[in-house]
Amino acid sequence: MTGLFVIFLFMPTTSSLAKRIGFWSASSIIIGSIIGSGVFMKPASMAAQLGSPVWLTLVWVIAGLFSLFGALVYAELGAMMPETGGIYVYFRKMFGDFFAYLYGWAAFSVINTTGVAAIAFVCAQYADYFLHLPRFDVITEQSVIWHLPFIGDLRPLENFGVKSLAIAIIGGLTWLNVRSVKAGSSFQVVSTIIKIAVIAALVIGIFFFGNGSVDNFFHAENPKQGAALFSGIIAALTGAFFAYDGWINITFIAGEIKQPQRNIPRSLFTGVIACIIVYVLVNQAYLYVLPVEKIAGSSLVASDAISMAVGNAGGAVVAAMIVICTLGAVNGNLMATTRVTYAMGKDKVFLPWAGREHQRFQTPGNALWLHGSWIAVLIISGSFDMLADMMVFISWIAYGLGAVGIFMLRKKMPLAERPYKIWMHPFVTLLFIIFTALFLVITVYNDITNYLNDRQPVVNSLLGIVIVALGIPFYFYYRSKKRKGKTSAE
Repeated sequence: MTGLFVIFLFMPTTSSLAKRIGFWSASSIIIGSIIGSGVFMKPASMAAQLGSPVWLTLVWVIAGLFSLFGALVYAELGAMMPETGGIYVYFRKMFGDFFAYLYGWAAFSVINTTGVAAIAFVCAQYADYFLHLPRFDVITEQSVIWHLPFIGDLRPLENFGVKSLAIAIIGGLTWLNVRSVKAGSSFQVVSTIIKIAVIAALVIGIFFFGNGSVDNFFHAENPKQGAALFSGIIAALTGAFFAYDGWINITFIAGEIKQPQRNIPRSLFTGVIACIIVYVLVNQAYLYVLPVEKIAGSSLVASDAISMAVGNAGGAVVAAMIVICTLGAVNGNLMATTRVTYAMGKDKVFLPWAGREHQRFQTPGNALWLHGSWIAVLIISGSFDMLADMMVFISWIAYGLGAVGIFMLRKKMPLAERPYKIWMHPFVTLLFIIFTALFLVITVYNDITNYLNDRQPVVNSLLGIVIVALGIPFYFYYRSKKRKGKTSAE
């Protein structure tokens, strides 16, 4: 957005954070941010939506390819503008200050925090397999209900032990990242290595010890067809995109990466391709021992699959695996995404306090604690599916707009140095834009249809838009405050 009333509103974001993150740490942040609860939570609902093992596999591949296309688009932006803040910085140069702010608000209120809240909840839920956390009786859980018009009922006391552990996980990882970016990224490397090793053990264990059938890869009893299949594909893509989301995180911390022009594109390629391979292998392992109908009816598909291969003791192994994977995903997302709020704070358009570094550790400590606090509120709400769906929808609006902005920047800044240019541009870029637009429109249609047919309590996509719109008054407040400060100085 241009205009005299906003043209001088934001000062350029300059990061004073140290460059300590190398290629392997950056790649591990991508892998760690992507591989979390999705591959263990979403296959069941995706199988129910599709009813076909072939389409179940294809949706994982399609979602991975378009995530890779998105990574290719944002690799050019990240290498061209290696500044902490990611999409927030890109939108400011593409569309102007208003849209940059609106993305920053969306990142804080929906995109980044809802995703971390959902993953932390799943991490704690599977940790409960070992800890047997306390839980209130049903009457007590139902005694406190928060009714939100057009949204539904939230029960903060439901599963309170698991929620308390999830909040403790957020608090501990926030503290770790406040103390040291190096410590946070080192933890990410360790958790990613463990994660890959355990997933490899899962796949190998099922294929080598499971008494399965390759027929499960192709045959289904009642596959969906026509409009039902098309609607199911879009719904399943939402689940797969939740599992893949995280590939964008490396651009949020571009200002803290060593040799960003070289390491950002390399880490994006490495991270996304690795995750596509992992997800397809895990999906095929599930199908090898479980027909698609059994996957659709399973609440813990990974546990059921490995139990078929090595016995009931495999349930504990899977629970531990999910705890490790989701812990790494929480850390990767928490460490990377707070940098958007940090950048907004430095620009003094949203809580300037959030843009201050910790005096001792030189980390964005205030932004980290702000995110941690809001994530705790989201965890208390306990609405995992609502949060996950909102996150995917709002995220892909931003991803699509960023791809549109590529054309704008190439026209506005033709001489700017671009150490990396999008592979097969403009074909890949246009394909990504068209796909994203269709995905978003059909998602809204599906949400409204499901809401009207009482299959879900709220139109999740539109709710996400409403929450983002609630940030608009804050924009004008901080703009007015900044203008008054400038007038006083004169």
